[in-house]
Amino acid sequence: MVSIKDVARLAGVSIATVSRALAEPDKVRPNTREKVLAAVRESGYVTNSLARSFRTNRNHSVVVLVPDITNSFFANIIQGIEEVARANGYRILLGDMQNDPDNARAYGDLCAQRQADGLICLGRTIPFAYNKSRKTLDPAWPPLVMACEYDDRIPIPGVRINNERAALDGVRYLGEQGHRRIAYINGPHDSPLCRDRLKGYRKGMSELGVRKTSDLVYSGDFSLDSGAQAARALLDAGELPSAVFAANDAMAIGALQVLKQRGIRVPKDISLLGFDDIKFAAYCDPPLTTIQQPRRQIGALSMQIMVDLLAGRTGGGSVSRELPHELVLRESVARI
Repeated sequence: MVSIKDVARLAGVSIATVSRALAEPDKVRPNTREKVLAAVRESGYVTNSLARSFRTNRNHSVVVLVPDITNSFFANIIQGIEEVARANGYRILLGDMQNDPDNARAYGDLCAQRQADGLICLGRTIPFAYNKSRKTLDPAWPPLVMACEYDDRIPIPGVRINNERAALDGVRYLGEQGHRRIAYINGPHDSPLCRDRLKGYRKGMSELGVRKTSDLVYSGDFSLDSGAQAARALLDAGELPSAVFAANDAMAIGALQVLKQRGIRVPKDISLLGFDDIKFAAYCDPPLTTIQQPRRQIGALSMQIMVDLLAGRTGGGSVSRELPHELVLRESVARI
């Protein structure tokens, strides 16, 4: 049977480092953590949590609730979740909401019926009814973690970036390139992270001396189609912006296609900035400048919080964690 010593030998690190990488991944250097996880995969090592399942009522399954499984943004998050789950003896049940709250409740019922031990939400929908005025978690709920999104009405532990600061950094970068008339394509209005990104955009525009932005903000829903629709609307509105900042890469790519169809060159005529750094962003024409979220790390840390919650280590899993974002420079933004 593979032991933690075998993993340490394969990874070229100490046993203590392996233990720390699996129990507290955010406290280990990213390259070291990757070595440990690679050794775990190669060796097939799992912790003794599988053995513990015979002595408890748990089945060592965790539901991962995805808003829309066709959205490539979630792929790396799920990979990070899967790596930590496997290393700790858990299996993942992937639930595709298809953006339907009824589907979310069906997966939540798996936890209520003890067919799964906990639930990780990758979107803003919580599949349990609760009083919105209540500021504490219902003790009857199973362990719940949110990745990327969050609910600002109740303190659910989770992992995310600082979305307001990330959007602010995006506008500041465009401003450094000489842009002032910057259009913004926002995501779903009921999403807390979208509200944060919009706040960051407006703060950045205010720093650039642009106080009125209502005619520059367009609504989307994170889909390619909504990005295309927003681009058509802003092109039909009259005066062109010098740059377009989209709240996710899919909408930026949708907008890019419409700009090309209208004969507008990116970045010569209009610069374009995305958000997330999905894989397709690097393969656009031109490659998309974007704000990168550490999606794999978000997934890994979300699952580690879940593991801590299920193990009773509430001190390690009772608060939300904030990870850094990064501006990835490619070819879709030009200086003016």
